Amino acid sequence: MIKGIKKTFNAMDKPLFFVTLILFIFGLLNIVTASSSESVTRYDQSLLHYFWQHLKMLSAGAFLGIIILKYPTKKYPPIALLSFFAILILSFYLLINGEAHKGAINWISIAGIKFQPSEFAKVVIIVCLSILFEKYYRFLRTKKVNHYEVIARILIVGIFIPVIVFLQKDFGTMLIMLIIFGVLFLASPILKIEKLKVMLALIILCFLGSIIMLSVKGYILSEEQMERFNFINPCSNYENGGYQVCNGFIAIHDGGLIGLGIGNSRQKYSYIPEPHTDSVFAIIAEENGFLKSLLILLAYIFVIKRILDLASKTDSIKGRYICLGVATYIFSHIIVNLGGLFGILPLTGVPLPFLSYGGSFNISLIVALSLVQRVNIEFATKKIKI
Repeated sequence: MIKGIKKTFNAMDKPLFFVTLILFIFGLLNIVTASSSESVTRYDQSLLHYFWQHLKMLSAGAFLGIIILKYPTKKYPPIALLSFFAILILSFYLLINGEAHKGAINWISIAGIKFQPSEFAKVVIIVCLSILFEKYYRFLRTKKVNHYEVIARILIVGIFIPVIVFLQKDFGTMLIMLIIFGVLFLASPILKIEKLKVMLALIILCFLGSIIMLSVKGYILSEEQMERFNFINPCSNYENGGYQVCNGFIAIHDGGLIGLGIGNSRQKYSYIPEPHTDSVFAIIAEENGFLKSLLILLAYIFVIKRILDLASKTDSIKGRYICLGVATYIFSHIIVNLGGLFGILPLTGVPLPFLSYGGSFNISLIVALSLVQRVNIEFATKKIKI
């Protein structure tokens, strides 16, 4: 057993493993300071309440990650298919019977365990699309053959759940799903002319869908979602959607180059709502300053580049798309989260990789990174053959 663990570890991408491990540990420790005020004053819990909760989530993710590291990618298809339909059913259930949380209907509780199916859907979509691209790679590259039946399956996998998530009023999660699908679709073996036709058809369907929503519901985006578009000059729109972003600006400004010191954030004291979640980078910048926060951004670049390097060198079609999908997944979360925090994009409430508190997302992220490591293990041991 020890020999098998050692063999697996030796075949992993160790620079990627250690950098992601450091990021997870830093995120876990930072949650103590970021959540301290919220935990004590709002929820009457101990200072370490969110620390222990987050540690449990990371442990659950690590357990799943170990299983994935030992599980061959050739056995993924039935599990991926089952996972896709399970998430599809849960998403439909939420749409019909779910209760809104901060305007979105995206949380479900089973046997006392509360989780967000749409977070796991991102990884499942990546794996399902990768399997389809590998299975039909040569067929889709063949000219003068009708490919639209296969393309329809690809669209069902990539579009169906995001549409349901949009109807659940979770715009941020839907946006990230579509970014992941868009990148994988553009990089897919589908012929260029067919990609253009499909994109044109999707634009037309989107336009028609918007007209139908306007005629039936009277709106496309809810009032809560529209308020998030007040991200330009947020301090001038303090009472109409700019409150959180403006206080994030203040936190980052107060941090300066070297920061106020660990535990010395002022904005976490009821100024920024739930500062340990989607606005966690503002607290990090306030306490650590620009120079130390820059190290996090450099670590992000390293992680994404490392995954993309594996995507370019692996000899597995499925592995290539898994790596590309995971890199896009991490990148899109960073861009959407920090874009909202810096007032470049609407603040949509998506978590920041490695640093934000959250069970479903962090478990999903660990699973995604474990999939990348599994691809590297199979490449390193030459177990994959096309």
